[in-house]
Amino acid sequence: MTAINFKEKLARFSEHWSPRVIAEMNDYQFKLVKLQGEFVWHSHADTDEVFIVLDGSMDIEFRDKVVPLSPGEMYVVPAGVEHRPVAPQECCVLLVEPRGVVNTGEAGGAYTAANDVWV
Repeated sequence: MTAINFKEKLARFSEHWSPRVIAEMNDYQFKLVKLQGEFVWHSHADTDEVFIVLDGSMDIEFRDKVVPLSPGEMYVVPAGVEHRPVAPQECCVLLVEPRGVVNTGEAGGAYTAANDVWV
């Protein structure tokens, strides 16, 4: 029963686009991820996805708009909406989503990360 320190957890891994679980609440997981570059276009048919920027900045691209995010800001991508995270420089993000969600949705590909990897 100790506090979870984001900086300490983020220091334990360097891979980009590879979320690490730091906590669970009911059926939801809190995941830290480092982003850099352009991710794949994808959606999550059955769930919303929360992005909370801890450090750096990023954009969430949609087919018809772009939502820029800076440290201390968050955005909820609605279920079924196609999107693509983009971060020109490394950006550290806290994701909140149900257990078992695949990071690339049904798009698959090289950026698909292993699920339930704890740090």
